[in-house]
Amino acid sequence: MKNLYQKFLASTGVSTDTRNIAKGSIYFALKGASFNGNTFAAEALEKGAQYAVIDEAAYQTSDKMILVSDVLTTLQELATYHRNTLKTLVIGITGSNGKTTTKELIKSVLSQQLNVVATQGNLNNNIGVPLTLLSIKPETDIAIVEMGANHPGEIAFLCNIAQPDYGYITSIGKAHLEGFGSFEGVIQTKGELYDYLKAHQKTIIANADNPITEALLADYHNEYSFGVGKGVNVAVQCLGTQPVTIQFEDASTQTTEEGGKVLIEGFTDAPTVATSHLVGSYNFTNIAAAVAFGKFFKLSNEAIKRGIEAYIPQNNRSQLVQWGSNTVLLDAYNANPSSMAAAIDNLLTMSDEKKKVLILGDMFELGNYAAEEHQRIVDKLKNYEWEGVYLVGSNFAKTQSPYPQYETFEAFKEVFPTLSFNNCLLLIKGSRGMALERLIQVK
Repeated sequence: MKNLYQKFLASTGVSTDTRNIAKGSIYFALKGASFNGNTFAAEALEKGAQYAVIDEAAYQTSDKMILVSDVLTTLQELATYHRNTLKTLVIGITGSNGKTTTKELIKSVLSQQLNVVATQGNLNNNIGVPLTLLSIKPETDIAIVEMGANHPGEIAFLCNIAQPDYGYITSIGKAHLEGFGSFEGVIQTKGELYDYLKAHQKTIIANADNPITEALLADYHNEYSFGVGKGVNVAVQCLGTQPVTIQFEDASTQTTEEGGKVLIEGFTDAPTVATSHLVGSYNFTNIAAAVAFGKFFKLSNEAIKRGIEAYIPQNNRSQLVQWGSNTVLLDAYNANPSSMAAAIDNLLTMSDEKKKVLILGDMFELGNYAAEEHQRIVDKLKNYEWEGVYLVGSNFAKTQSPYPQYETFEAFKEVFPTLSFNNCLLLIKGSRGMALERLIQVK
């Protein structure tokens, strides 16, 4: 490993795809269900890679090919080796909802005063985590590593690679039930981040208002908390959700039962107000977590405010899009029962005078829970008046529903141009595989 690491230091970085080989990089010949990276090793060298790491001797046709027993394991071990040679602090983030948005918000805040790298997009698996670690430079102060999981033990495995100094669980909801087997399995797996941090006496940033994640911290005191109530390190309150506007202050400035302020010696900050580019009450906690990280790392309130206000959501995450006379809440990046219910609840709270329309796509990876959870969403919708509800996907098509159902995106795509939306507020939400953002292009 030491020899390979010296080659890594002399390289321009790591490549895993011959379609975008960086000149002077080290190519790692990863394997997948339908591809074998070893077959592209020679091509990687031809395109400018300095070395190619392979694990099949038959493809070792050059002295620039490094033969190892397993390429993926070598990539992971190299990442951990690199992480341990540097003084960079590592933050681990996981959760059922809001991981990527929270990660980007924390990055935006901390980058106001610190040198920060973070997981690119949602590359948060056993390949993405090592790639994030290998992007750390000697001058990097903090690395934010997003960790995803769809089966038990995966977060624990990623923690052993990244070895985080700090951690935060965004939420624990009904996501990937097919892989976890049950909601209890989700709790156990997401909790593996806190298990690692507790075992190594590391600091946990925690949402004091989340009873599920707080239960994982029973009897653990190395905690830096945020919330809207008392007994937390940072108080954050929601002033509005369209867009999300917050105020925050050191929680040492407490509020009495009568509403008066009690100033604790050493803390005299007045609340700071920040207005984000995010919409939806469910994004309040994501923003509050970024504030807490900023306060923990001793950033000024002005820097935290700048970071919150500088972040602009992308990739169909909680984006407000003007579409003719209509306003579209485009939240089509992903969906699970918890985030779907939260998005519906948020739409109900929006005081906009526009008529409200929902276009909901299937929620994936629910396994045996798919029928039950899709029906639960439909039953929730029945409790309210809507201008229109359209259900798209094979799972929603099987529900007992008073609303129009379309078994495939293509079937709804044919009908969509004939629908008349004027001065409406539309929620478009579904799992990534549904790609419902394509509807805006259709119309």
